[in-house]
Amino acid sequence: MTMRLKPPLEHDEQCAVVRWWQHQLPRVRLFAIPNGGHRHKAVAAKLKAEGVDSGVPDLFAPEWRLWVEMKRRGGRKPDPEQLDWHAYLRGCGYIVLVAYGASDAIAQITAFAKERGFL
Repeated sequence: MTMRLKPPLEHDEQCAVVRWWQHQLPRVRLFAIPNGGHRHKAVAAKLKAEGVDSGVPDLFAPEWRLWVEMKRRGGRKPDPEQLDWHAYLRGCGYIVLVAYGASDAIAQITAFAKERGFL
């Protein structure tokens, strides 16, 4: 019997992208938006009151006006809330990439940066 391995969790994929970014692009700031994950209802309510809004992409590089929506390899497509945010951000002039796994994110980010002369 052949065992099929599950793809890494989105968390692990995002951590790999952040590690890569910090090593390859240390002068370009990147930060995470803490929207996902399972939280106690009281914590979720507190964060919502502070302005956390579901659907906002996972990573942001302000200098490049670049948002990155991380998805698990082989994972689901962005949900309607995420698509709404993506459309809004693009309408504001930002770039939004949707990446399925770390290797896809790194390839898209690298292509984006080369295309714009950042690398």
